[in-house]
Amino acid sequence: MAARAYWQGQIRLALVSIPVELYSATKTGSKIRFNQIHQPSGKRISYEKVVPGIGPVDRGEIIRGYEVSKGSYVLLEDEEIDAVKIESRRTLELVQFVEASEIDPLYFDRPYYVAPQDELAEEAFIVLREALRRAKKVALGQLSVRGSEKLVAIKPCGKGLLLETLRYADEVREGQAFFDEIGDAKPKKELLDLATTLIDQKTAPFDAGEFEDRYAQALRGLIEKKRKAKKGEAVIEDVDEPGDGRGGNVVDLMAALKKSVGDEKPSGQKRSRSKKSA
Repeated sequence: MAARAYWQGQIRLALVSIPVELYSATKTGSKIRFNQIHQPSGKRISYEKVVPGIGPVDRGEIIRGYEVSKGSYVLLEDEEIDAVKIESRRTLELVQFVEASEIDPLYFDRPYYVAPQDELAEEAFIVLREALRRAKKVALGQLSVRGSEKLVAIKPCGKGLLLETLRYADEVREGQAFFDEIGDAKPKKELLDLATTLIDQKTAPFDAGEFEDRYAQALRGLIEKKRKAKKGEAVIEDVDEPGDGRGGNVVDLMAALKKSVGDEKPSGQKRSRSKKSA
């Protein structure tokens, strides 16, 4: 089944308009999701809208409210909210270009692939892609879709472009407040050298395929066992848990780093992975 475009429109750079389509770059279908079930009957639990002291209410009696103080709300009708929604536009104007390193990773939210709508759009699309690549810049703009306006960044991605929605400044917390109590002491040179050596030994090109979600794998295995089991008995398996590092023993950091460096394989060797059954 072909992927459905999240948005169709035009990217505009000055007087040049490029018809494009956006597709989500991530998928959620592989995630394991649970429903709440009434155990005696085996039926799925549904939820009612309930007001404390009144009981279940009709959907027609529900409106939205914004809490301005504890228990005090500004009530808003759907028509009032719809009136201030940003009109969805079919044009994404590129208004600024910045170095990729200028955007803190905290601001990145969701990625989307950008592709030309048709062959007629390819030439201008390729020119924009290669111009961004040569300039080593990221394009910024604001995308109006589904009633809201998203700040976005666009950069080359293989033969296409990658659009990433960005968080606005008021959506990001300042991190320094969480670090205030960390001391200003510099580490000992010997410790720093050992830690740097360990980092060098573990350095390798990034390959997401080298990592697997062990929790999801274990859940799928458990679900399959329960599916095949004749009885609905609980299936509990012991799992070796790594230490949390909070034991009462004082760790000799120098000894631990030396042992880690000695035990670590050279960086040229990839860690082995168990082959999946076909």
